[in-house]
Amino acid sequence: MSDEPFGRVITAMVTPFDEDGSVNYAVAEKLAVHLVENGSDGLVICGTTGESPTLSWSEEYELFKVVKQAVGTKAKIIAGTGSNSTSEAIAATQKAAKLDLDGSLQVVPYYNKPPQSGLYNHFRAIAQACPDLPMMLYNVPGRTSRNLEPETVANLAQIGNIVAIKEASGDLEQACKIRVLTPSTFAIYSGEDALTLPLLSVGSVGVVSVASHLVGNQMQEMIQAFIKGKNQQARAIQVNLFPLFQALFMTTNPIPVKAALNLQGWNVGKLRTPLCELQLDLLENLKIVLKKLDLV
Repeated sequence: MSDEPFGRVITAMVTPFDEDGSVNYAVAEKLAVHLVENGSDGLVICGTTGESPTLSWSEEYELFKVVKQAVGTKAKIIAGTGSNSTSEAIAATQKAAKLDLDGSLQVVPYYNKPPQSGLYNHFRAIAQACPDLPMMLYNVPGRTSRNLEPETVANLAQIGNIVAIKEASGDLEQACKIRVLTPSTFAIYSGEDALTLPLLSVGSVGVVSVASHLVGNQMQEMIQAFIKGKNQQARAIQVNLFPLFQALFMTTNPIPVKAALNLQGWNVGKLRTPLCELQLDLLENLKIVLKKLDLV
């Protein structure tokens, strides 16, 4: 297994909606192709940025199928099939696995707050039920209220098809500890755009990105520069893109990135409630950042 099993830049893709709130599969198909042609090695479909909490399982399955057909083997397709119900996650992952996808993203169970032993058992059960599908753990305690501890990650990394983690705790020390405790073949991906370069310095292999919707090529260039030892170039790209990283998280993701894509003419539609549109003052701030980077 490569130490970057899903590539370097993975875009956590938005889910486009029509005016009536239904999924716009045609735009999803076009957007997926565009992202792959502009810096993305892989795509996470139906993750947080894809508004998975308000998608039905049937909508998610159709999105997996449509994007896989559109992209083929040009990029890795990772299905967001996680749940706070182990049986639901297993069923969704087993169904997605039949589409010949490249992996699944499994979020830490939310709301029910299992202890570390419960988290271990949850992820192990999913991995054992889908042994041929590589799994990326997804640690995002700001949304789930539960942190996946490095020791638990290390134990899970011993399971053959658990190959990576999207580490979105914002804790560099935690990422360092995961790197120390896991084999070099276990991939750590930054779950936050702004921390991509810092996390590379402590052993991560890439990023599951929101900003790559807009600057995928630049994100790829930054990571490749770091890998080649061109640290000054990598740092310059990080500094240049940092205002965008901040702007895309000025309020709850994916509200700003959807606004940005709509400003670019992508027509990805509105957000499903309870998420809402970007308020006008924040929209004006976003426009300023996008214009400075020549993105609109």
